Amino acid sequence: MNYRVPVPVPQVILDDVRGAQKMLSGVARVTPMENSRHLTALTGSPVHFKCENLQRTGSFKLRGAYVRIAGLRPEQRAAGVVAASAGNHAQGVALASSLLGVRSTVFMPVGAPLPKVAATQEYGAEVRMHGQVVDETLAAAQEYADRTGAVFIHPFDHRDVIAGQGTVGLEILEQCPEVRTILVGVGGGGLAAGIAVAVKALRPDVKVIGVQAEGAAAYPPSLRVGHPVSVDNPVTMADGIKVGRPGDIPFHIIGDLLDGVRTVSEDALSSALLLCLERAKLVVEPAGCSPVAALLSSPELYGGGGPVVAVLSGGNIDPLLLQRILRHGMAAAGRYLSLRLRVADRPGALAGLLAVLSGVDANVLDVSHVRTDPRLGLTEVEVELHLETKGQEHCAEVARSLHAAGYTVMS
Repeated sequence: MNYRVPVPVPQVILDDVRGAQKMLSGVARVTPMENSRHLTALTGSPVHFKCENLQRTGSFKLRGAYVRIAGLRPEQRAAGVVAASAGNHAQGVALASSLLGVRSTVFMPVGAPLPKVAATQEYGAEVRMHGQVVDETLAAAQEYADRTGAVFIHPFDHRDVIAGQGTVGLEILEQCPEVRTILVGVGGGGLAAGIAVAVKALRPDVKVIGVQAEGAAAYPPSLRVGHPVSVDNPVTMADGIKVGRPGDIPFHIIGDLLDGVRTVSEDALSSALLLCLERAKLVVEPAGCSPVAALLSSPELYGGGGPVVAVLSGGNIDPLLLQRILRHGMAAAGRYLSLRLRVADRPGALAGLLAVLSGVDANVLDVSHVRTDPRLGLTEVEVELHLETKGQEHCAEVARSLHAAGYTVMS
């Protein structure tokens, strides 16, 4: 891409990543690489998952956090560290600090999922709830650092953090030496930047492509103008890459080394999460699914180009959010159908409707009656149905069967 930032920024080189790899030996897991037969068939190229969702703390964040904190001077360690995060970075900082014997304070937004708050506390951090959005939480953490002397641990905009994340790239080259394309989710850019530094230094022929959610895609406009710009009110279910502005250091590296940044829809993210769960038996959070979403959205872009590695960056997802996303993913895949229709308000009418649905093998999840809508006739009742189906063709078959049986589908 060769977008360059005119101002000097700290450099990250291959030796930094190799040093980080030595530092992380015995600390971070060498996460497994899994094949995806479904995506291999879809794209026409071998597709592998780099399973950072199976890393300690459930994401790649431990790598960068540990390298950053391990590099502090003794007097800095004595002052403790502070971070702001809604989840993955919080847990990485908490565990890294505990392993290194450093006191940690983590600020989290008031609405942070309870499982992530509990995990951060269990890893040894003092958790303080502040703010409704991460920007407010970040400001509180920075104020705490200024007031107490604690070292602020940035989630992506520091060379040591980027070097730590880059060890994922070294592992990919060791586990899949024939790789030709690496897809990685991009928020602030630390992981993508680190992987690019490691991979491009050793294998410049390998393409490294970033993936962002459409509603939080700050990199494409930033790269067009040549400097980081902010996206106002980023909106996406993928909270791990929901970052409104690229980091200065990652931006420089990504602009210089990445082969492109693509965007994916919310429907693609939910479908990718569903695929990982059903086909790969892997629990992956929406941000971690973004490379899979890119493969599902444009499989033709990756056919015939050699093996593809999709980095599943994390697996920390709140169970309630998982439930909602699975329903959304099923709907996006045509496997969840909601519809309303009117039937006669008489005994046996509902049984007749359900018999039609049974005849086309549609699984009824729930049924509700509405009798009070003023638009209904005196002898009518509105029925709302939620069905589990087998895909778009099955949805069309259900609609045809209802029409043939004399029912008018309203939505």
